[in-house]
Amino acid sequence: MTFKDNPIQFQVLDITLIVADPAHPRQHGDDASLKGLVNAIQKKGLIHPVLVQPADASGRYRLIVGERRWRAAVIAGEKTLPALIHACAEDELLEVRIFENLGLGVRAALEPREMANAIQHIASAFDTSDAAAEHFGRSATWLNQATAAANLSPKVSALLDSGKIASTGTAIQLEKLTQKNEARAESLIDLVVQLPEGEKLARKTVDTALSEESGRRRKKEESAPPAVVDAFAPNTGAAAIPPWEELPSLPAARQRLSPGKMKMVAELLGIADLDEEEILVRLIDEFLALKGEGSA
Repeated sequence: MTFKDNPIQFQVLDITLIVADPAHPRQHGDDASLKGLVNAIQKKGLIHPVLVQPADASGRYRLIVGERRWRAAVIAGEKTLPALIHACAEDELLEVRIFENLGLGVRAALEPREMANAIQHIASAFDTSDAAAEHFGRSATWLNQATAAANLSPKVSALLDSGKIASTGTAIQLEKLTQKNEARAESLIDLVVQLPEGEKLARKTVDTALSEESGRRRKKEESAPPAVVDAFAPNTGAAAIPPWEELPSLPAARQRLSPGKMKMVAELLGIADLDEEEILVRLIDEFLALKGEGSA
């Protein structure tokens, strides 16, 4: 019988009875990369069962799919694991694993604003953004980025809904432009409203405006005389510019990026629209999280 036709049994197994398959195509594993998954399992348990088949007469089971979930569960201290027991012929094992990793319709990422609204709703139950970020096992920077699409102004949100803005990432950039130069952002929004049917505000247009505003700010700071610090002056409480807003453009690096690789990374990060800057920002945040940085 083929894998598709073999019967399936669900069972909660003792985690010590599950063993890895030395022939699995994933030969290099890094426990540090499992940090987010370990956190999720500690909070909610294993959401998706692993797939196993009987290994030998001693009652052990060999992993077919879910090695990262199994390893993360071991690190999280789980004693049992939900599993689907499904016999698989040796000549089908590799295909089953590759098809599962490719996804191919198994899971579709939520639309960015849907995900942002959901994350913000969960985060609202915590007293501070740091506590909320810790709950997700991520940094405060990640939380700000993940919820940005939930905080679009009514004007920008309406333009995104009407299809006048190319992507959610473009809409977020337009909000950043509003913070830097409200008059310029409003002028751009007015132009977008007047665009002919089918035309959209491109990400490049907003990025250019943001880059120009950042350049003006730097020139202004460089030409300004040194500030005299008054030790008795009251603290104004001015908020620092979030670091992700000042990420330098990387034109040379982007020219070397393969569209196919960008698409693959976007799918892994759960980014619906192929937005290069959003992908880069998320990759930087994931890297910092792996290195144990609480915030960037």
